[in-house]
Parts: sequence; C-alpha cells; structure tokens
Amino acid sequence: MTDSFDREKIIEYIFDPIVSSILSELESGGKDSEYLSKTLDISNDDIRNQLSYLIEHGFVIESNDEPTVFSVDEKKLAQVMEHDENFQSAVDGLTKLDGFLN
Repeated sequence: MTDSFDREKIIEYIFDPIVSSILSELESGGKDSEYLSKTLDISNDDIRNQLSYLIEHGFVIESNDEPTVFSVDEKKLAQVMEHDENFQSAVDGLTKLDGFLN
C-alpha cells in the first residue's frame, strides 16, 4: 500500500456504479465476499478486481480470512471526498448555471 495516489482516479472509482454499490454495502461495516457476491450478484473475483485500486491505496481494507472480508477506511475516504479541489469545478459550474437561470 502506498500513500501516493491519483485523487481523480480515486474519485472515478468511487463513482463507478459497481464500486459505489459495493461501497454502499460496506457503509455499515465490513462484509465478507460471499455476502457481497450474493447481494450484488457479482463474482468474488469481480469484487476484488473492482476494488483493487482502492485496496492498493488503503481506502478499502481486505482481510486474509476465508471468505475475504472487505471494509472501508472511512476517515481516508472522507478526506478525499471532502477535499476542496475535487468538487470546485462542479461548484463553479452550478454557480454559473444559477446565474444564467436567475
């Protein structure tokens, strides 16, 4: 795991429909791969593949247990999501749109 990561890539992964559905399941705590696979109708391998970049950079923690348990580092994820630069262009765009409509 490394502390160096591409913020935009993390945001892309988080908002990917499959990854966001997995993260939504993990919001209430760690879940094992069997549960996620059954609930989301995704294979265990696909779950691991979808989360690989987030695991590599410590946003998702993967246990060595069998079945594998996945959990989220909520503090680290929140820091990226709340980072001012990530959504500044969206805020600017909404401000311009509001000015145009009013």
